[in-house]
Amino acid sequence: MENQTYSEHVLLLEGLLVTNQSSYPAFILLLLVYILTMVSNIGLMVLICTERSLHHPMYILYCNLPLNDALGATAIVPHLLSDMFVASSERSIRYVQCVFEAFCAHVYGTTCHTILMIMAFDRYVAICNPLRYTTIMSTRMVVKLTVFAWGVAFLLVGILLGLTIRLSRCRRVITNPYCDNASLFKLSCEDVSINNIYGLAFTVLLLGSSIGSVTLTYLKIATVCVMSKNRVLNSRALKTCTTHLAVYIIVIASGVTAIFLHRFPQWSDHRKLSAIMFHVVPPGLNPIIYGLQTKEIRQKIYSIIHKNEVSLR
Repeated sequence: MENQTYSEHVLLLEGLLVTNQSSYPAFILLLLVYILTMVSNIGLMVLICTERSLHHPMYILYCNLPLNDALGATAIVPHLLSDMFVASSERSIRYVQCVFEAFCAHVYGTTCHTILMIMAFDRYVAICNPLRYTTIMSTRMVVKLTVFAWGVAFLLVGILLGLTIRLSRCRRVITNPYCDNASLFKLSCEDVSINNIYGLAFTVLLLGSSIGSVTLTYLKIATVCVMSKNRVLNSRALKTCTTHLAVYIIVIASGVTAIFLHRFPQWSDHRKLSAIMFHVVPPGLNPIIYGLQTKEIRQKIYSIIHKNEVSLR
């Protein structure tokens, strides 16, 4: 079966590997994390959209992050939960559904970086060119940056998966907790050199531009702060940049760990776990970091909680 061309449109998906004893605790834990992730991310989006005092470029740009985090978690977690109590030999998924899941997963990973890149640019303008901030970060510029963040991801991932779906299939087992591009093109017995070359170039371009632009941005911000010797400016820069940098480090650490473990087949179980963590940890931590560290958002949350407590008395 594995060495013959497989013409049907149903694949076998490995899913999340857990023992019978740990299936219920794993299900409950993953479900709770998913619920908290969705509530916190959607709650932040609603808060920013409904509070006129938060209708500033920084927060409008930030809305892209919880939206992408909700997409990243929803792309794989519900499917993992639904297959938790299904025997591994019976976990099936349609090919079209698998491609769509892979598309969402890769768009999430790519957009994580593009969004954080434009948020770094926003912080650079706010700190290094405060007098021109409203002019540079106009509504038109915010729309352009948002379209850039999502458009680049859709284009690059579309090409990535376009190169994969052109291949014929001679296998049907996805040896991964969820569908991704590498698992899909490994189903083919054709030459996949083009897929490997584009995938490597895609990863190098994305990580290189992301790390390079964020590093350059923070070096310029640090230079301005050192040169100015303004305590107020330095304090504001520290508060606004610490939050962004914490989120960025979490995304980089989660993504690089999964990529690194790909190179060591003997650590396949660790790689599969890290792949799931990439769709769980950043989406779960990002709203907490921004909600607690950003003064304006924290004050709005406190005021809403206080109003609810007063109304209940």
